[in-house]
Amino acid sequence: MSTLALVRHAEPVSAPTINADLNSPTAPIHGLGAKPSEVDYEITGPDGAPVIAVLGGISASKHVTSSPTDLRDGWWQTVVGAQRAIDTRKFRVISIDYLAHTVGQQPVTTEDQAVALAAALDHAGVDHVHTVVGASYGGMVALAFGALFPGRVDRLIVIGAAHESDPMATALRHLQRRVVELGTAVGRERDALSIARGIAMTSYLTPRYFEERVGADDRLDATTFEGRIGRYLQSRGEQFADRWTSDRYNSLSLSLDLHSVRPEAITVSTTVIAVSGDRLVPVAQSRELARRLAGPSQLIELDSVFGHDAFLGDWQRIGAFIEALLGAAPERLS
Repeated sequence: MSTLALVRHAEPVSAPTINADLNSPTAPIHGLGAKPSEVDYEITGPDGAPVIAVLGGISASKHVTSSPTDLRDGWWQTVVGAQRAIDTRKFRVISIDYLAHTVGQQPVTTEDQAVALAAALDHAGVDHVHTVVGASYGGMVALAFGALFPGRVDRLIVIGAAHESDPMATALRHLQRRVVELGTAVGRERDALSIARGIAMTSYLTPRYFEERVGADDRLDATTFEGRIGRYLQSRGEQFADRWTSDRYNSLSLSLDLHSVRPEAITVSTTVIAVSGDRLVPVAQSRELARRLAGPSQLIELDSVFGHDAFLGDWQRIGAFIEALLGAAPERLS
């Protein structure tokens, strides 16, 4: 990881905040009026420092990293924090809990999440963002934010996301939602969520990742071979099911499929980070996004056994790119 000169500030502070009004002048779109009028967000880092908005996948929360007021590890603890790629001694970091709709409401979109982020920024008194770093669903939201609020952000860093959902990813998520709907209908919501999440994990990671989880000798024993992978998927699925409801899962899963942003509408300097083993966001789609962006663009391609989950599992390499980008001035249109 490259070395940055660190600026000394007072101890970071964290302020979990509620009541960021979505009915502010950043007008609701896509039926947001039918959804909660608040967005929960968390902000940490020194007052007056440049602000970085950090957004993750659908399972991410506002709690990105530990702070003096919340010592729990955040979902991107390895990348965000003091002396890490996104250094909370140098930057002020904000993130939100994603909105979700319930049955009978209009679906929530990535544009809605972008408006929610803008409302959180308004509530926090932040007019301008240095960078929006978004991975997976968060990358989609970052693109939507860049299209809707180009004057409020200098740079986008988009990891494992494109301007629209890949048809095969949409097909897979459709079946996952059917599993959840069926399980919920027969009183087995937790089991259904666990299975759906396990199916999703097979698309987040690469075949090579699962190959490395079993030894060559295990193929001679079908029970051992299946069990070693099966136990992993079941464990991850059950961890997820303990924290989620079917309504929230299906809402955000559908939001992924509905995502659509015209790259030509994005004039903000944008770096697209693509992983060749990503089965949800093919590299060809990332190349198309980078090619069609109206503003200055940069495409970084890398290979990782973690595939779509490289931003989590291969965080050292992803973090090094982020750190270097945050230390460079963004390109601007002449």
